[in-house]
Amino acid sequence: MPERSPRFASGRHAGILIPLFSIPSCASWGIGEIADLPRLARWVEASGLDFVQLLPVNEMEEGQSSPYSALSAMAIDPIFIAMSAVEEFVEAGGERSLDPADLEGLQAARTARVVDYETVRVVKSRALRRAFSTFLARHWRGRTSRAQALREFREREAWWLDEYALFRGLHEEHESRFWLEWPEALRDRQPAAIAAARERLAEPILYFAYLQWLADEQWQRARRECGIGIFGDFPFMVGGHSADVWTRQDEFRLDASVGVPPDAFSQSGQDWGLPVYRWDVIARTGYQWLRDRTRRCAELYDGFRVDHLVGFYRTFVRERDGCTYFVPGEERAQRAQGELLMNLFASGGARLLAEDLGTVPDFVRDSMASLGIPGMKVLRWEREWDAEGQPFRDPLRYPPMSVSTSGTHDTETLAEWWDAAGEDERRLVTEVPSLQEIGCPPETPFPDAARDALIRVLLCAGSDLTILPLQDVFGWRDRINTPASIGERNWTWRLPWPVEDLMTRPDSLERAGFLRRYAGACGRRGP
Repeated sequence: MPERSPRFASGRHAGILIPLFSIPSCASWGIGEIADLPRLARWVEASGLDFVQLLPVNEMEEGQSSPYSALSAMAIDPIFIAMSAVEEFVEAGGERSLDPADLEGLQAARTARVVDYETVRVVKSRALRRAFSTFLARHWRGRTSRAQALREFREREAWWLDEYALFRGLHEEHESRFWLEWPEALRDRQPAAIAAARERLAEPILYFAYLQWLADEQWQRARRECGIGIFGDFPFMVGGHSADVWTRQDEFRLDASVGVPPDAFSQSGQDWGLPVYRWDVIARTGYQWLRDRTRRCAELYDGFRVDHLVGFYRTFVRERDGCTYFVPGEERAQRAQGELLMNLFASGGARLLAEDLGTVPDFVRDSMASLGIPGMKVLRWEREWDAEGQPFRDPLRYPPMSVSTSGTHDTETLAEWWDAAGEDERRLVTEVPSLQEIGCPPETPFPDAARDALIRVLLCAGSDLTILPLQDVFGWRDRINTPASIGERNWTWRLPWPVEDLMTRPDSLERAGFLRRYAGACGRRGP
């Protein structure tokens, strides 16, 4: 494997899992924003932990809230731009320049208990348009230093930005319709039509580049201000209506979809409705799009989690007639492809983690071990399933090349799991040698003693990496997503108070002290 980023290449580390959208501050607009990362980082650092694991921040389509079906694999969603840090918005009057309806919407979004994507996107989009108008008048046409900075950004990031900005301009011009419904010449990317579109849409293209420049400036500033690492997420696929698929149409199938076979999350399996990789065509390109995605992740993150790792070894395809199968079809080819891609993903230097849950064949786990890629050890599922009584494995015996965790963005919280588990299952938990001091009867609803014992043993686990969902640190019951479901609550959870309150509230300071005490005692490196 190529050399990793030195900060996280070795040693024992621990971090917090939380989506960016979940950490709004007093200054942000009802959703966690890029500028809120340093605010979160102060509490993570005070907790003796040294990284935060985010979910994807790729641009979502209007009306969507799932970060796993995006308009672009490269672009940061402008919904995460902090308006208070946009120079042109401040120049134009800031929040005072908003009309009464937008001010009312902003106040509603800020006080909502969950993320109101529709309101946030509408209000913020209008504010960004106003900021861009100011930028055009004062900077672009005046050829100021800010205009030069945008020009340099466009040149530096042209390898993905040019096609993305053109796609966004066309997406807007055609009222958000799927690109398959665009006029034939644009749908098929005929050179004359593409050239004409670049000329016709020059100002919208500049606008979408401007948004990515703002996001990039804020992201790089946040990384400099954070005393901790930022880990990201590498989604398995983007949506069919995306800049990437439109640009590389021959590399994907839109007449079938990817998903997973039946597993612990769904007895019938899952159909994600996402395009299917044409692996034979992609191989002939030298896997260029995946190389580009790796490059982009390395620009943004210290490490990243490879979503649905097994799919890169063998993709589960669902034909429209209901037929299902894996591609590639043979184990030897599956292993060869997976290992080639894992080495490619590691080539940028960022630390790799793997989401290897669900149905994962033994040869994939052997491959991960040989490549040095840690997989997830979710405590509730780490059991001796073939042994009498199916006892839980002691986390102290988890292998170093693994990630100990209490759950993921797709699982119920630790408190929900405990309360739903039968007394026999709870009793088995208390019989784990390193958990025998848990000190609570199995019939008791999730007590603080159980919460703290489980968090403590995960920090002390044999795994080199520990990732703790923030809800589990506090014992909350709010989950992020329920797989194979479409619900209003999916992807909308946010902290019950502004993120900066983590550094002032007695309960969160108590949690920080608890984590710091045991992270240090268990040999986890602090910032």
